[in-house]
Amino acid sequence: MKVWWRAAFGAVAMGIALGCSITVSESVHNRFVPAAVCAVIAILLIRPFRRRQELGLRDAGRGLLNGLLVTGGSAVVVLGAGTLAGWINWGRFEPHRVLWFLLTNALIALLLEALPEELSLRGHSYSALRSRYRGLVAAIGTTALFLLVPGIASAVQLVLGTIFEQNTQELSFAPPGQDVVSYLFLLTIFGFTLVAARAATGSLWASIATHLTFLTVNRLTFDGAERNAGWSASLVSQDVLLLVPAYLLLAALVYYVQSLISRPALSLASSLPQRDK
Repeated sequence: MKVWWRAAFGAVAMGIALGCSITVSESVHNRFVPAAVCAVIAILLIRPFRRRQELGLRDAGRGLLNGLLVTGGSAVVVLGAGTLAGWINWGRFEPHRVLWFLLTNALIALLLEALPEELSLRGHSYSALRSRYRGLVAAIGTTALFLLVPGIASAVQLVLGTIFEQNTQELSFAPPGQDVVSYLFLLTIFGFTLVAARAATGSLWASIATHLTFLTVNRLTFDGAERNAGWSASLVSQDVLLLVPAYLLLAALVYYVQSLISRPALSLASSLPQRDK
């Protein structure tokens, strides 16, 4: 059971970091400050338990590019098919506004979600479970812990909000205004895709890029008008939103194929005689 307690700490750390950032956002009308608070708290909580090499910069470029190409490519294929089928209509494209949105959104999403969540869950929790169990059990356990994070964050915000006399949200496992079942369904598929990215590449940067690309695609397209992103998509019906988990599943499949291709190479490398240093 000790390994499960260690893995659970990743979800608790992320929940605390996210809950604190929500509390800060109630007092500071600036999106960057709460994002930075979330990243700093998560890193401070997780860093003593993880190796420095997990976020090493040597393979960062390769991991980021892999995550970007796999997730972005999967989104292009699936959403492109939806467009050809007449399910998605695209609005006017304004390059300068899109570029500004991409820059600001990337920084905020990286600090608030992609970096702290991947370091806590696919970094700490997955590594803890993988030290004892096979990949499938570790993936299921990590994803289950991922689903607990919104609830933990909600509880933290409720406590802190009461202490600091702020408007508090009801305890929930989904953001305000979202259906809990639909949200957790998407979060489950998203969680498995992020684990697939980490497992297939061995790089936490690949899961960070997958996370960041997913958030960027959805916010630029489906939420583009609301976020004033310079580009947006309109759907013929809400059922078209199922294309989102569809492109995540495609990305997970690509990562699985990558892992199958890499295994023979790793086996061959391990079987070669090693030269004496």
